[in-house]
Amino acid sequence: MPGKPQISSLPSSVSKSSVSAGIALGSNLGNRLRHLQDARDLLQRIAESGSLLQAPIYQTEPVACPPESPDFYNTVVEIRYAGSAHDLLDATQAIEFRLGRAASPERNAPRVIDVDILYFGDQRIDGELLDLPHPRLTSRRFVLQPLADIRPDLVLPGDQVSIAEHLRHLDSREPPLVTVQAVW
Repeated sequence: MPGKPQISSLPSSVSKSSVSAGIALGSNLGNRLRHLQDARDLLQRIAESGSLLQAPIYQTEPVACPPESPDFYNTVVEIRYAGSAHDLLDATQAIEFRLGRAASPERNAPRVIDVDILYFGDQRIDGELLDLPHPRLTSRRFVLQPLADIRPDLVLPGDQVSIAEHLRHLDSREPPLVTVQAVW
């Protein structure tokens, strides 16, 4: 359909080498667990076969959201991906669209699904549409905790310390996270 983002797999003939990409998933509307599962399943379709790592799902209080916003379910997955970072951005935006995320003029408004690229291999991108590593990754417990669950020793491009170290030294007013589902 014209105008609708499409989710597709790269053809098997693509010879690009794949990179590890960390992706944060969040939902605070509707069946939050189902939305995260659906997003994960769609990411798995574009990932290198068998490459998906997934952290537990946590329930978190909204951060920098409008008053009365419902709690989020948050997690992080990592996939191996053979396209470019901008190809992955197109795919994540198509996943959000497919799962019913509506555009909102209000910043950080409640949403069915949020799919954010956290890092893409060792690339550093400071662009109009995409900043990598994600600029707020190391200041948000709801991202650091699940990422530390699957990649505690990861050192982001341009950084000096591991994700686990960032989490240990996090100065945040976010309350502790509540595990919703370890295996999903």
